[in-house]
Amino acid sequence: MRLSIVIPIYNEKATVAAILDAVQRVPIDKELVVVNDCSTDGTAEVLNEIAPTHPNLRLIHHDQNQGKGAALRTGFAAATGDLVVVQDADLEYDPMELPKLVRPIVEGKADVVFGSRFAGGESHRVLYFWHSVGNRFLTLLSNMFTNLNLTDMEVCYKVFKREIIQGIKIEENRFGFEPEITAKVAKLRCRIFEVGISYNGRTYEEGKKIGWRDGVRAIWCIVKYNLFR
Repeated sequence: MRLSIVIPIYNEKATVAAILDAVQRVPIDKELVVVNDCSTDGTAEVLNEIAPTHPNLRLIHHDQNQGKGAALRTGFAAATGDLVVVQDADLEYDPMELPKLVRPIVEGKADVVFGSRFAGGESHRVLYFWHSVGNRFLTLLSNMFTNLNLTDMEVCYKVFKREIIQGIKIEENRFGFEPEITAKVAKLRCRIFEVGISYNGRTYEEGKKIGWRDGVRAIWCIVKYNLFR
């Protein structure tokens, strides 16, 4: 099975070359779908320079900054692999863990696989207590509506069969994508597996972008996409 790795990027000049190299080292048949969401820090120029050195890379530029969800919507539509996974460009997630994430689907057990930073005993950087509490609260609230028993709804690593993700209309433009897609795959009664992953989180000084307003939006998205969509 071929894996489409969708990488939304906004202002990641310092890490973009490293993440592309890291993804290319993963021993799996793959294509890279990189969506530059109108970066303003020189990321676009770096991508334009290095993209030709990656023959399996498709580079798409947004003319206006629209948000992570919008970048993923563009990337999902362009994907051609049998499976599709989200990969952030900030080096918080290790691409070498992708083979174990796709395994439940390859083995015919799952339709969708979530990574989990809170299950499986893998290593993780120790950072913000209240950020962790917020993630667990949002996961709990989401589970109450979806009747799933996920441990990490907000995780970046989510793998889908391509026909599933391309059959879902993504409405959220920012980080509301996470609760939205969780609600929608739950409604489809997809077979969902969860796999423990490591996590090397960033501080806000290092470039972390998600904030408390996104948490408030996530609560609304949990209610909206479970009850009104």
